[in-house]
Amino acid sequence: MVRTQAGLLLAVFAMPCAQAAQNAIPTYGYEVVHRYPHDPSAYTEGLFYEDGFLYESTGGIGKSSIRKVELETGRVIRQAEVPQSFFGEGIVSWGQALIQLTWQDHVGLVYDLNTFTSSRRFSYRGEGWALTRDSHHIYMSDGTPNLKVLDPKTLAVTSIIHVTGNSMPVTNLNELEWVKGDIYANIWLTNRIARIDPASGHVVGWIDLDGLFDTSTLPDPGNDVLNGIAYDAKHDRLFVTGKCWPFVFEIRLTPRTHGRAKVRPQTPARPAG
Repeated sequence: MVRTQAGLLLAVFAMPCAQAAQNAIPTYGYEVVHRYPHDPSAYTEGLFYEDGFLYESTGGIGKSSIRKVELETGRVIRQAEVPQSFFGEGIVSWGQALIQLTWQDHVGLVYDLNTFTSSRRFSYRGEGWALTRDSHHIYMSDGTPNLKVLDPKTLAVTSIIHVTGNSMPVTNLNELEWVKGDIYANIWLTNRIARIDPASGHVVGWIDLDGLFDTSTLPDPGNDVLNGIAYDAKHDRLFVTGKCWPFVFEIRLTPRTHGRAKVRPQTPARPAG
């Protein structure tokens, strides 16, 4: 998403606190398992994997959309445009519904998952950034250190998870994914993903994705940052991408090595399939 100058200043001032919170928390590196094509015009705000396909929400006033995407080819199977006045944000599925946030309009949109037909709207306080789910709840980020827990039927807030690292609040929680009992969260404007224990709100690990993709090759590197996490639970596959990135990366986490995260960036893609 595109933030205001005030948002940029908040992020900058929050960095020292975030850095302090990272020091004593385990850090993981990555290996690239596979690289898939991704529409470089897609300003990724939300991402999840379900039944063999990626579902993606893209942002931008007048150009936001929801999409069903073929992973292996990047081909858009189905797409619906978001009403012109809305800036599309995170998405999640629940049953036969696809639920999408908007950035600053305090309005959420609900669609039929199979047809993308709009069915209803709901309201919430604050900004809307991202969504994920477990089998009982939906979780929502709004850029603050607080994750809202939503009732999947009413979409009302039932509780709040305050996210901390080493007892310090962790701000700029962005795109979310439920992975093996943890909530993974992109930290906006960084190459880090936080692994959050939903019971305590504590960050139990950092994933360092430095070197995954050179954003300086993109038209707007200041905004075209890492954002988008999806997990294939059946095959234990973790996918990440960024705003307007030309690739979706399947990665495998690696342990910390000699005080630094072990990274193996830009592994050549093997043929799909």
